[in-house]
Order: sequence, then structure tokens, then C-alpha cells
Amino acid sequence: MRLPADAVAGRPCVTRAAIPAHTDGASAGAIDAAVRALAATGAPLFALDEAAIVALRPDLLLTQALCDVCAVSEGDVRALAARMGDATGAAPRIATLGGTTLEGVLGDVRAVAAALGLDAVGEALIEAAWARVRHVHETLKAARAPRPRVAVVEWTDPVFLAGHWGPDLVRRAGGIDVLGTVGAHSTTVAIDALAAADPDVVLVAPCGYDLAHAAAEGRALLADARWAWLRGRAVWALDANAFLSRPAPRLVDGVELVARLLHPALFGAPDPARATRLA
Repeated sequence: MRLPADAVAGRPCVTRAAIPAHTDGASAGAIDAAVRALAATGAPLFALDEAAIVALRPDLLLTQALCDVCAVSEGDVRALAARMGDATGAAPRIATLGGTTLEGVLGDVRAVAAALGLDAVGEALIEAAWARVRHVHETLKAARAPRPRVAVVEWTDPVFLAGHWGPDLVRRAGGIDVLGTVGAHSTTVAIDALAAADPDVVLVAPCGYDLAHAAAEGRALLADARWAWLRGRAVWALDANAFLSRPAPRLVDGVELVARLLHPALFGAPDPARATRLA
């Protein structure tokens, strides 16, 4: 499920990142350095347009408690809601999303649906999502498919491995995440340590990057002597922004996509608009 572009076109934008996005041409290392430098000052990585939000008079604010590097912090949203309450006598309700596994993310869908009074819609969406996940599981079980060893590179400089739902998606897609722990935070890893973990498949899926940018990062790794150990292994670039980075129902698409990468004989080849084989 993908929100049509025209559904948000022309809508007010009420958040702003303090650091330019990767589309400005900054390297992964430069972005990481900029994030660390700003975080060290205690300044927020995202700004809220308080005047615009107040003018919209929302009844409900959705926020997240997963990652202050990736989105506006829960604390900033709660502080804004409190100020709105002081000014008007009626603070907007807040729904905080914090699922760290596929089950948790779909639980957040249920919470949002309930907050909007759309319980039945939410339950239908969740049941359809689990039906698709069960299909992948049952297909793998029936085929007694071997589980390849997988590493999901969520950032390339420094190297971060996918956390939260990333290892969960790998497991549900029929793989073994070599260093990740389901539900745990993303972690940095030395390149030599990743090589020693001996993954059969490496998925290059930098957080928030589309397929073109992920593929560029992956090709840079393959050209780097420190990553020579990748030769002879399957290396894929993924549209992480669509299928891995965001805690949303499309993570089920991510399960199906990774299943195609790991078990094409069972699920068919992946859509080339979603993943690119690099090695």
C-alpha cells in the first residue's frame, strides 16, 4: 500500500530537517558526521512549524518513539501539545508509535485506527497483512528451503546493520540475520567483523534511501578494497525508503521482496524497480 502522491500534494509541511538530505550530494560519512556534530550541541535534528500546526487545529498528533535521528522526537511533539493546551484549554490527543518488530508496527496500525475511530478498517488491513506473511512462511515451510545467512547494511559509513524490524523481516523472508537481533537498535560494526560473520547475501539498504541511491552506495562498497570479501557473494541494493526503513504496512511488501531475493525459485524474481543485483 502506497499513499498516492496527489494525496499529499499541496498539503502544509509542518516539519523541517536541520541537516540537508542525501539528495544534496553529501556522502554517507559526511551525513553521519553532521548528525553527530549537531546532536553533540543538544539541538534538535528536526524543527516543528508550530504556527502552522496551531493554525491547522488538529485533534490528534501522531508521533514516534523509535529514533530521534529519523524523525521529530516524541518529547518535542508532547511539548507542543502542552503549549497548545495552555493556549486553548484543549490539547490535541497524542498517539505515540513505537513498534520495533513487524508485529509491533502492525499493532501501531491498530492504535492509529482506534484513535481515528476506524477500528474495523484497521483490523481488515492487519489481517490482510498477516495473511501475506503467512503465505511466505507456509511456502518456505512446504519447500523446506535452506536459510541463507544475510546481512542488511542500513548505513555504509560508518557501517550500521539494520535493527528493529530489519532482522524480523529477514527471518520471515527465509533468511538468518548474521549479526542483527530482532527488535534491537541498529548497531555499528567493523567491516572485518561483518566479513567474519560470513553472510551469503548482503542487502545494501541505507536508511531513507531510494533504489538509485542505495545502488550507488553498494557499487561504491564493491569498488572499495576493504570490501573485497564481497566478491562471490550475492549483493543487492534495495529501495529501503519504500520497503525497509519506515514502520508502516509496506514492511509486508519488504518481507515479500526479501523472500524473492533469497528464494527466487519459490517466489519469483524481484521487481527491478524495487531491487538491483550488484554482484
